[in-house]
Amino acid sequence: MKIEIPFTFAQIKKTMDLSKILSISGRPGLYKHIAQSKNSAVVESLEDGKRSSAFITEQMSSLNDISVFTTGDDIKLEDIFKKFFEKEDGKKAISHNASGKELKAFFKEAVPEYDEDRVYVSDIKKMIKWYNLLVDAEIMEFNETDDKSEETEDKIEVNKTEE
Repeated sequence: MKIEIPFTFAQIKKTMDLSKILSISGRPGLYKHIAQSKNSAVVESLEDGKRSSAFITEQMSSLNDISVFTTGDDIKLEDIFKKFFEKEDGKKAISHNASGKELKAFFKEAVPEYDEDRVYVSDIKKMIKWYNLLVDAEIMEFNETDDKSEETEDKIEVNKTEE
């Protein structure tokens, strides 16, 4: 029996998994989920690499679960980061400490359909800070499925002998 899995190996290597990146209420920055215990999670700071415990009483949100209000359907945070990535050619965005007017202008240029009434400057500041942390940590890699000129598809073949 042959099983064919159509994908490129470059696509496997170039995926970003935001499900393991956490925002913990009351703590600055972002954290990578390392392990789970009975009453806590072991997390590692993306800024300094220090490990600590995050207890179940702390509110933790996976970046994969966060979305942003728009005038249409909400946009996942990963898609916002992709827009930042494309706008800045893979480099860091403006500082999250820029003025509110500059932050809104940057965000409006990257995500023109965002809902200006429900997305506050504090939200934009946080998203830009997180994006810059992910760029510094070299986690900002995206699946290149839209590029048809990419290498040809590799196929894994598994041969099973019938008994």
